[in-house]
Formats: sequence, C-alpha cells, structure tokens
Amino acid sequence: MTLPRFKLSSIIIFFICLVVLISLMITILLITETTSESIENQLEEKAVNISRIVAESQVIRNGLLSTEMETEIQDYATTIQKATDVLFIVVMDMEGIRKSHPDSQQIGKFFMGGDEKQVLVGEDYTSRSEGTLGKSLRSFTPIMDTKGKQIGAVAVGISLEEVQSAIWQNQIKILMGSAVGLLIGIIGAFWLAWYIKKSLFGLEPYAIARIHEERNQMLESVYEGIIAIDADSKIVLVNKSARRLFYEAGLMDEEPIGMDSNEFLPGAMLEQILNQKQPDLDQEQKFNGISVISNRIPLVVNDQVIGAIATFRDKTEVNLLAEQLTGVRLYADTLRAQSHEFMNQLHVLLGMIKLEEYEQVKQFISKLTDHQAHEVAAVTHYIKDPVLSGFIIGKISYAREAHVELTIQCETEIPCPEDPAVTHEIITILGNIVDNAIDSVMESERKLITMELSYIDNLLEMTVADSGPGIPRNREETIFSKGVSSKKGENRGFGLYLTKNSVEKLEGSIDIMSERDGAVFSIIVPYEAGGECND
Repeated sequence: MTLPRFKLSSIIIFFICLVVLISLMITILLITETTSESIENQLEEKAVNISRIVAESQVIRNGLLSTEMETEIQDYATTIQKATDVLFIVVMDMEGIRKSHPDSQQIGKFFMGGDEKQVLVGEDYTSRSEGTLGKSLRSFTPIMDTKGKQIGAVAVGISLEEVQSAIWQNQIKILMGSAVGLLIGIIGAFWLAWYIKKSLFGLEPYAIARIHEERNQMLESVYEGIIAIDADSKIVLVNKSARRLFYEAGLMDEEPIGMDSNEFLPGAMLEQILNQKQPDLDQEQKFNGISVISNRIPLVVNDQVIGAIATFRDKTEVNLLAEQLTGVRLYADTLRAQSHEFMNQLHVLLGMIKLEEYEQVKQFISKLTDHQAHEVAAVTHYIKDPVLSGFIIGKISYAREAHVELTIQCETEIPCPEDPAVTHEIITILGNIVDNAIDSVMESERKLITMELSYIDNLLEMTVADSGPGIPRNREETIFSKGVSSKKGENRGFGLYLTKNSVEKLEGSIDIMSERDGAVFSIIVPYEAGGECND
C-alpha cells in the first residue's frame, strides 16, 4: 500500500499549528478556570472587607443604638457604597428591618433573600441570593456594641452580573493573547518549513528516501570496497565489497559502523587524510597479509573537512588485470612495429623487382630471414619465460621502428620464476626503463641501448645502458618521485615511480650511473627459479 505523498512544508505547518492550537486550548481551559475562581474570590473578599469595615463603624453603631442618629446610617452607607462601587450596603437591626438601602423606599422593610437569618445569630459568612436589586454575591457581618452584644447586621452585595462581566473580560484577554500566540506559531511554522526545505536543497521526504535508497544500492553494487569516516574518524559507511574483503583478512569480527578507524584498520591511516586535506591515490597497503590498492580522498564542504572516503581493491585482482592489459599492449605494440617494419621491407623488395635486380632480392630475403630467426632464437634460447621473452622481442621491434638499436645480452640462462607475479614486476621495471631510454636517445647521434641480463645465486641482475645525454645531477635524487618528469605534457612522471615500487616490492635494489654519453640503470632483485614455463 502506497502512502500519500504530502509536501514537507505542509506536514510541518500542519503539525506545528496543531500542537500550538492544542497547547493553547489546554492553556485557555486551565487559565480560564483558575482566573474565574480567582476573580470570584477577589470580589467575595472585597465584599467581606467592606461589610466588616461598615460593621466596625461608630456611626452605624450609634445609629442602631439611638433613634435620633438612625438617619445617619443611610448617609454613611450610601457614601461607602459609591466609594467602593458595590451593588448595595444594607444595615439591619436584630429583627431584619433595613436601616439603609440604595432605594430609600425600601428602608424600614424586612431584608429580602432569606439568607440573613444566620447573621442575626452572630455568624459571619457569604452567600448568593436574589433580592430587590437582582442576584448578588452577599457578605454578612454581625454588628456588635462595645460590650460585645449584637445589635444588628450589615449585608454588602456585589452583582453576580458584574462578576460574570469581570470573568468574561478576562477570558477575552486570554483569547486575544491565545490568538496572537497562534498567529506567531503559524508564522514560525512557515519559517521553519522554509528553512528545513532550504537545508534539504528543496527535496521532499519521499525524494530524500529515494536518493538514500539509490545511494545505498550504488555503493553496494560497486566492486571496490568503500569505507567512509566522519570528521571524528568514526566509520559511518562500509559497503558489501569492503565487508567481504576485510572479512577474508580477519578484520571483520564485529559491526564496524561507529568504530574508530584506527581500531578497525590500524594501517589504513584514514585520519591523516582529515589533517592533510589532500588525496592519496593508488597506494599499496597490507592488512593481515592481504595486499590491497587504496585510494583515500578527503570530503570537503565549504572548505571544511567533514570526513574522508577510501576505496580498496585486492591487489591480486589488479595484478591479474594489469598482466592481461600488459600482454594485450605488448602484443599490439609488437604487431604494429612488425607491420610497419614489414611494409618498409616490402617497399624495398618492390623497388628491387622493378629494377629487375633478382639476385639482390634473393640476398635481401635471405638476410631478413636469417636476422629475424637469429634475433628470436637468441632471446628465446636464454630467456625461458615466454611472457618475458615475448615482451623483449616486442621492445626490440618497437625500438627498431623508432630507429633505435636495442641489443640484448644474456650472460646466463634466465629460467622461469617460481612465482608468475614476479614476471609482471620485471616487465614493469624493464618496460619503463627501456621506454625512458628510447626517449632519451632520440636527440642523440648514436641511438644505442644495451640490455644485459644474468641470473646467479637466485639473483636476477638487469642492466640497461643508453647513449643519451644522461641524467642531470640536480634530478638524480628526485627522478623516482611521483609526477617528476623532464618531458612535457600530462600523465608524465609515473614510469620510474612505478619502477621503484616494483623493485621495492621484490625487495631488490636499483642504482643509477649517469655520464655524458648516457645513463646506466642497474637493478638486482631476488629471483627464485623453478616455475613451469607455459609455451
């Protein structure tokens, strides 16, 4: 069942307004009840205080005790009534006959309401009842003479309509304040919705969920292992390939998410990328005996490093691909060089035939056949590894096409290596050095390169000498650095860098001797013989 898709702004505005409205309603109910009760208590207290003040008045006592001063009761009560803004102040004698009243015609009549009986027996209380002036809140207080004998009572009334009016006015104020609060809540909801939408690049929740799912699927489908860390070097992502790779290395004993990268991969040095802010590409690393090729890149947002991501690929697979690529490249280079050389020879033969120099044609063909057979036989006789010998034959053809003389000298037989991966490293070493040598002799008068190979006591010694201008002294220390090259153009400065890596990988050594008439590279690497040679 597909849920309806609502806009994020609509959801935020709706729920914030709902929460604010419910909160305000609950607040209104609580405040209204509390304030209503408070207002009634205040008005009741007001009536009680006025009735007690009147009951303590000497004028009232004198008026009740003396008929001559009885008229002063009305004047005093009326004055207090107007000053305190109450509905009535009624003074009565012990028989309940009024001595004062807002309506002077009611004076001399019995008090109405039926709630005055208790005050005539000395009680002090409040009640609600209806009299000649309507419904009112009444406070009754007995009047005592100086000897403590009750001589009458006073009743102070406040209109219940006035009480309700005061409560209603207070409720209006509360409602107005709540309306202002609701309006502010609605404005805040719109602003919050706009801000969150902007923070999410205008994406709706379902779009974010889709992007998240697509990202996870893409990361899981990538063949390289991927590990991402945050700015605190905590692992936040590990894809399926990384889990498989490091499970084989014995490093995936527990869930890595949330772990410190140094604890999970001590040799990965991911935290260094956070500090240096520079990518580190195509580096070989080892984890529990498994060699991988890693690329580590910092994640920078607004010039702030928020994390780093690293990719890992099993070096065995990379080597396999490299060997396949190297074989295809060598095969293509050899075919191209031989094709070019063969076309030149055909042109020579065509010219001789047109001149009808048939004897020279025979000699030329015989010489070519002998030279080719001798060249191939000489290489394959000493170098038993067909991949390495094929590589050298290809380099000879490539050099001949560039009009460079490349000679091969083998002092001893070179057997096949016990580990076929060694052949790949040797091809990398010789290939890059020979290519550099060919480039260096192009401007020389004498274009000569000599390669010498010898195998003694499980050590393979390779020497490549050229007749070029040599290596400047100021570049001898940096010649093996990554990206350093004397040639112009992009993607330069990797050949000798890869050569040095291959030599170090085989735990060998490389020496350079530079002279005016050329440079000599001498490489010695351990070389265990005994592997089967595949023809």
